[in-house]
Amino acid sequence: MRRLPPLNALRAYEAAARHLSFTKAAEELNVTPGAISQQIKALEDYLGVPVFKRQNRTLLLTEEAQSSLPIMRDAFDKLATAASLLASGADQGKLTVSVAPSFASKWLVPRLDSFQAAFPDIDVYVHANMNLVDFAADDVDVAIRYGGGTYDGLTVHKLMEERIIPVASPALMRGEHPLHKLSDLAFHTLLHDGSPDNDEDCPTWPMWLRAAGAKDENGEILDGTRGPRFNQSSLVIEAAVAGKGVALAKSALALADLEAARLVIPFDFTTTTDFAYYVVHPPAKAALPQVKAFVDWVLKQAEPEETPA
Repeated sequence: MRRLPPLNALRAYEAAARHLSFTKAAEELNVTPGAISQQIKALEDYLGVPVFKRQNRTLLLTEEAQSSLPIMRDAFDKLATAASLLASGADQGKLTVSVAPSFASKWLVPRLDSFQAAFPDIDVYVHANMNLVDFAADDVDVAIRYGGGTYDGLTVHKLMEERIIPVASPALMRGEHPLHKLSDLAFHTLLHDGSPDNDEDCPTWPMWLRAAGAKDENGEILDGTRGPRFNQSSLVIEAAVAGKGVALAKSALALADLEAARLVIPFDFTTTTDFAYYVVHPPAKAALPQVKAFVDWVLKQAEPEETPA
C-alpha cells in the first residue's frame, strides 16, 4: 500500500504552491483561505516538515517543496486524465482547445469542418484567449500558442513557422496610385498590428520599410509611423481586405484571404520572425483519445503548402 498524505491537503498545497498565495488557491478551489491554511498545516504535520517559508507577508516554497512541485503538478494532471478515462465515452466526446483569437478566427476555425467530419463524435470547444492557459486550473485539453517554444512541463509540438508579408486588397492594385513599386506606398495608408502576441523581433512598418529600401521621390525612407493600429492581428487583415490600406500580416493568418483572392501580396519582400506556432498539452493528456486525434489532425493541417502569389 502506498503511504500518501491526505489528497485534499496535497491539492491545497499544489494550488497554493503554484500561486504562492493562499487567497488565490482558495479562489481556484472554491474554499476559504482559512481552509487552505488548515490543509497546509495538516500536510506539514503529516510530513513533519514545513513546505512554505513565510517572510514579511510573502509566501515562499522551501527547497524541497520547490523540487516536488513539478512532480506534484504532473501527478494531478495524470489524476485528471485518469478520471476522464474512467468516465469512458462521456468525456472522450469533448475537447477544449485554447488558442489566440486571431489564429482561431483566421486559421483554426475555417479548418474545423474537416476535423468534425473525421471525428464526428468529438465536440470541440474553442476557447479564444490571449492568456497563457494554466492546465492545472483551467478545463483545457490542448493549447495552440505563438511564441518561442519554451513551455516547461508540457509536451510541445511545433506546428508551423511564421513569416511577415505585405498584403493589400486587389482594388489597391488599380486606381490613381496603383501599388506596383515600393515608393507607391507613400500614397497609401499603412495598417499596424499592435497585438500583444507579436515577437519583439517581428518587423514593424518602419523596420520593414528600412529593410526593403522603400524610398520616396526625394530618396528618403518612407514614413512608417503613420496609419491606424489594431490590437488583434485578425483586425489588421480585415482592414486590408476592406481596402483600408496595406498591412504587414502573419502569413498563416492571411492565407485564407490570399487563397480566396480577397488579398494579394503586392511586393516580393518577406521577413521571418523568431516566433512560431506550437501545440502544447500536459504529458498526461496524451493518453486521451480526443487529444491524440486533434494533435495528429492539426499537425497534418499545418504541413507546408505554397502561399498564393
